[in-house]
Amino acid sequence: MPDKDGVTLTIAYTNDLHSHFGAMGRIAAMIDDLRSEPNSEMLLLDIGDHMDRAAPETEGTMGQANVDILNLTGYDAITIGNNEGLTFTPELLGETYASLRCPVICNNIVEQRTGQPPEWMRRHLIVQRGPFTIGLIGATAAFSDFYSLLGWDALDPIETIQYDVEQLRPRVDLIVVMSHLGILLDRQLAEKIPDIDLIIGGHTHHLLEESLIIGKTAITAAGKFGNYLGKIKYRRNPVSGLPEIYDGKVLQVGPGAESDVILSSIDTYRRKAKARLDRTVTTTDRKLSISYSSESPFGNLLAQAVRRFTNSELSIINSGQLLSDLPAGDISEGMLHERCPSPINPCTMILKGEDILYTLEQSLLPDMMDKTIFGYGFRGKVLGGICLDGMEVEYDPYAEPDQRIIRASVAGIPLDPGATYKVGTLDMFTFGVGYERLQQGSEQKFMLPLFIRDLLRMELQTAGAVDSCFFTRWKQV
Repeated sequence: MPDKDGVTLTIAYTNDLHSHFGAMGRIAAMIDDLRSEPNSEMLLLDIGDHMDRAAPETEGTMGQANVDILNLTGYDAITIGNNEGLTFTPELLGETYASLRCPVICNNIVEQRTGQPPEWMRRHLIVQRGPFTIGLIGATAAFSDFYSLLGWDALDPIETIQYDVEQLRPRVDLIVVMSHLGILLDRQLAEKIPDIDLIIGGHTHHLLEESLIIGKTAITAAGKFGNYLGKIKYRRNPVSGLPEIYDGKVLQVGPGAESDVILSSIDTYRRKAKARLDRTVTTTDRKLSISYSSESPFGNLLAQAVRRFTNSELSIINSGQLLSDLPAGDISEGMLHERCPSPINPCTMILKGEDILYTLEQSLLPDMMDKTIFGYGFRGKVLGGICLDGMEVEYDPYAEPDQRIIRASVAGIPLDPGATYKVGTLDMFTFGVGYERLQQGSEQKFMLPLFIRDLLRMELQTAGAVDSCFFTRWKQV
């Protein structure tokens, strides 16, 4: 049954598109179809991580390609994910969103300087769609240590959402939380704040083909990469007069008609991105190959770059960060981006010698080299082996597993399992991904906003660096 005025409400949403531009033309056409349904009001939301700097269209336009798609598709509100909040500086993000035609809603990110959201962000928003009054609240995953380095404070989302729900509940028919927090926190929100009507989720890439109901709260999410478009339809209950869901599901984004306007925009920004990324940043006189199962010059170069930038005793990185060889000749920004697309930052930690030795032994296991991992900024194919700088290792590949390291030394001095070392590495490892002992380091210091591909560029521009990356670190005995 429609609303008493003959009107229903359709809330359509996307989450975690991660700059999959190939899906956006089809999604826009599907949204146009939903808008054309009779006697229905429409609200279109994005739940964060629309941008991903691994995509050349996003990298080469600093997100302007994404903003144009959001505008042309007609989004009514968006929230930010970690790919917006942490891979762009606040200044860059403000410039990118300057041309956005809809509000950015997020209540748990504030400027350290003012304690308030930036001028382009709103804590919450009340919108009217026909006879429905909707309160929108947005929140994003609170990576406090990382946000702090960019000048933000990341607040507890449960507390900020609780406060905004209390403010909005008397004024609206529906409270919708745009949650880039992950499914576990979405469940907690539903359990702790029963006055929320709908939680639209993201961040953990979960797909809920049917809404999950906890108490009076519906939880939904549309997976990742634009494989699905979410749709929730409301009508008023004829007895209580309150809005109720009568159709809540996700729509698979399969082959079909695409929006010509969106396709044209993508093509335009793709050409603009290519022009920027084609700029030459350095020249090399020899090819730098990459291997995931043995030492290689390109992997060594990245290890050198991390060690130099972090000013550490030694550096430990994984070869899987690099997707292909670097040829000799002119090197452009796009070539580095293509080979190292992950929005991963360097960091330092104090690590015990025994954890370093354990990691070195792990890296000699084929199952580790070939391990497929996802998320945490990693955009590679496999984990790959360990690349080093500031350290030499002698090993026997034919010995028993966990007994293959014969000798490891730092600056010519044997590694002491009981001692500690300042290690330059990658922020990905601090989440326990891949080489899990690298999470054990103390005094972790993250170095934002530069990505490791920025460090590669600087290393290639450093005299003697290319020669050094051919020096052997791993010596088979």
